[in-house]
Amino acid sequence: MAKKQIHDPGWKWDDHFPLSQGVQSGNMIYVSGQVAVNPDGQIVGKGDMRAQTRQTLENIKAVLAVAGVTMDDVVKINSFVTDISKASEMMEVRREYFGHQPPASTTVEVKALIYPDLMIEIEVVAMKG
Repeated sequence: MAKKQIHDPGWKWDDHFPLSQGVQSGNMIYVSGQVAVNPDGQIVGKGDMRAQTRQTLENIKAVLAVAGVTMDDVVKINSFVTDISKASEMMEVRREYFGHQPPASTTVEVKALIYPDLMIEIEVVAMKG
């Protein structure tokens, strides 16, 4: 049985949340839902889907880097948006990160996220090796 390994980029703002930013089991890495919060815990891009998507994906990159993988290793992405009419803006930014070999994908609209100014949350699954 594979042992669970935690991958933490060292953000202090998340210390009071009962979660791991990334968990590896075998060669699979599961990244918790990331939002547009910078390493200092400040929300980035209020009202701007492109800026929030970019910060969210940068957070994902940081977690994956701790695990020793890159965005090229992402096999599944789940996006949660508070306004589906802004999904095309999210997709524009996602193309910058996944344009050459995009992962399997799901996008759903949700009523709200943990903080009112957040417009997007993204979780991914990556495969190592």
